[in-house]
Amino acid sequence: MGILHLGMTQKETKLLDLFEDAYGSPAELADVLDLGMEMLFYVEEGAFSQRELQQVATALRKINGVLRGKS
Repeated sequence: MGILHLGMTQKETKLLDLFEDAYGSPAELADVLDLGMEMLFYVEEGAFSQRELQQVATALRKINGVLRGKS
């Protein structure tokens, strides 16, 4: 496991470590999430419901805001 993050639960620390290991920095993960949001615009019709796509886009937007320090 990576650096001990004071005040965080073990689950939060594991998640943060996973992000840091996979993407190097919050900015890099935010860039990947931006790409994911863009990809949602090009998903084939009927593959997912409109509501499912909106839920994913909302979650990505919230995570991205935290990573960029906007939330």
